[in-house]
This record gives sequence, C-alpha cells and structure tokens, in this order.
Amino acid sequence: MTPAADLATLLSGPVLPAARGLLGGTLSAGGVTVRITEVEAYAGSGGDPASHAHRGRTPRNSVMFGPAGYAYAYFTYGMHWCMNVVTGLEGEASAVLLRAGEVVDGLDVARSRRTAVRRDVDLARGPARLCAALGLDGAVYGRYLLGDGPVRLRPPATPVTPEVVAAGPRVGVTGAHDLPWRFWLDGDPSVSAYRRHVARTRTSARGGTARR
Repeated sequence: MTPAADLATLLSGPVLPAARGLLGGTLSAGGVTVRITEVEAYAGSGGDPASHAHRGRTPRNSVMFGPAGYAYAYFTYGMHWCMNVVTGLEGEASAVLLRAGEVVDGLDVARSRRTAVRRDVDLARGPARLCAALGLDGAVYGRYLLGDGPVRLRPPATPVTPEVVAAGPRVGVTGAHDLPWRFWLDGDPSVSAYRRHVARTRTSARGGTARR
C-alpha cells in the first residue's frame, strides 16, 4: 500500500486509532504546512454528547456522516474557524479535531497571517490558530483531504511510536469532557494548554444562580 492508501484505511476505521495516527502527519494549505501535534476525537451520532452530530444529521454537520477523509469545518465564538477530519464508515459521523501543530514550511506566510504572535511555536497552537496559520475558513468544508487539491493531509514521514503519545480529557466541551480522547505528542511545545470546561453561571431575576 502507498502511504496515502494507508492513511485512507486508517481514517475509515474507528476514531480513536485514527486520531492517534494523525499525530506527526502534515496538513498543507495556502502556502503553509503544519505538522500535527495535538488532536481530539469525537465519536458518531448518539454515542458522544460532545459531538456536533450527537442529535443527528443537519445541514451544518452533514459531511461528518462520511465518507472518511473529508474536512468538517465550523465557526465558533463568532470569530474563529476550526477543522476536523472525518473518520469511520459512512453514517457514523465521527471526526478528529486538529487542535495544534508546528509550522514546518511557509513560516513567513504563517507569520503574515498571525502578526500578533511573538513566538513561532504559537502560530498554530490551538485549533483556531492552526486554521488561521493555514489560511483556512469555511471554504474548506467538504473538501477531500487525501488527494492533490489545495488542502492536503499526509501521514507522518516516520511512524509515531506509542510511548511519545499522551492522552487526556477533551477541552472546552460540556458533555463527556473527562473522556481521555485528546491525544498529543508528549513534550512538544506547540501543544495547546489544557483548560477544563467550567459551566458559566448567571444570576436569575429572583437573585439565584443558574448553571449553563
């Protein structure tokens, strides 16, 4: 098998091995290449309350239902784009969020897009920063990532050994946030900082508080 075929096979399988297998791989777009150092797995519809497909298919999440190897992008906080790689069999709606990476090519281009960043290690340190460094936005939604198109996902040049992969809880989700489905290259400085989700409180009209 070719590396591309191996990656296609990996992505067509269960989401957790697919997430681990993306570590050390590269994503290229807009004149920049990022080596993936942190990812987060989300299972299919009905099985993962943190998944965007948890309540079923919608126009927003339809690409998550497969086939594997396509991009699922979403807009968050009214200002940021984040990108997932669709995994699993058609109909499963599982995906891997690309959380962080190291810019390994096109450094000057990435800097021009992230002018406020002082350290190169922070250019793609976080899912929104990664998309910004690569110049990705909603136009990437539904693009096939394993071909020779403008957005290209490639497997690691050298396989990543299990002992350098760390796992922990997911970031910024309200449901199943303690599942250890975030994976990263242990000790890599481009990995984002972990922040546990804390439910916000608001004051009610009667003076009490409510959590959301």
